[in-house]
Amino acid sequence: MSAADLLGTWRAHLTDARRRSPHTVRAYVSAAQRLIHARGLSEWSDVAALEAHDLRSHLAARRAEGLGNASAARELSALKSFIAFGRAESGDLDPAAPRLRGPRLKKGLPRPVTPDEAVNIADLIDGIAVEDWIGARDRAVLLLMYGSGLRIAEALSLQGSDVPLGETLMVTGKGGKQRLVPILPITRDGVAVYAEACPWPLPANEPLFRGAKGGPLSQGMVQKAMARARRALGLPDTATPHALRHSFATHLLSAGADLRSLQELLGHASLGSTQIYTKVDAASLLENYRKAHPRAK
Repeated sequence: MSAADLLGTWRAHLTDARRRSPHTVRAYVSAAQRLIHARGLSEWSDVAALEAHDLRSHLAARRAEGLGNASAARELSALKSFIAFGRAESGDLDPAAPRLRGPRLKKGLPRPVTPDEAVNIADLIDGIAVEDWIGARDRAVLLLMYGSGLRIAEALSLQGSDVPLGETLMVTGKGGKQRLVPILPITRDGVAVYAEACPWPLPANEPLFRGAKGGPLSQGMVQKAMARARRALGLPDTATPHALRHSFATHLLSAGADLRSLQELLGHASLGSTQIYTKVDAASLLENYRKAHPRAK
């Protein structure tokens, strides 16, 4: 086997088995390539033999090259996943990644999660989970919140009868009010991957998302997974699961969606709630106004 074989297998695992985004695949493969080159690895047994001190030494060298804290945290996460995969490939009965904490990250200013960050959070959560199906589950929940603007309780209220998802989904929100929300292809695929991987039966009239022991998934478990990904990516404490719904609204409004349509998508009883919730900057609102209003020019 060669270094190219290792990278090819790793890339195929990320792309086909884990269905990671192209951006994540490139980043994870690049991180593995640097480690393979630096350590002269050519067999999965070589990868499996790496320990925390090896990672610490490698990252120290990368930091000397100018790698920042946030980038170092992301690279560490990628390499731990790579080593865990290498241990599984080499037949290790306990293929856990080496225990090593990432660098401390300064708290940034509160800000909405960007589209790339939203997908990166979902992908990272998938990669750091203790089991593949749990990672697929957490990724699917977060994609529903960002891609369709669901509240966490609304995402967790889905039942087995809701899969496979179509292009839209009828959701029951606060006060029993129903609304129709769009389902993006990446969300639809993410939920399908989870449903196929889940080791528990998913009857039509029971919760779609399950905890590790088969019971309904709790909001707390989703929040904990989000917190781990937030720390790894160096995002502020404001990057909570609910912030994904906030970002859904902000990005749509910034792109020109009207408030009434957004109010329907979010399930708000009043337009005032939508205006307060989105908090879009005044410059974006003014620009959209100038483009849309017939008397603005």
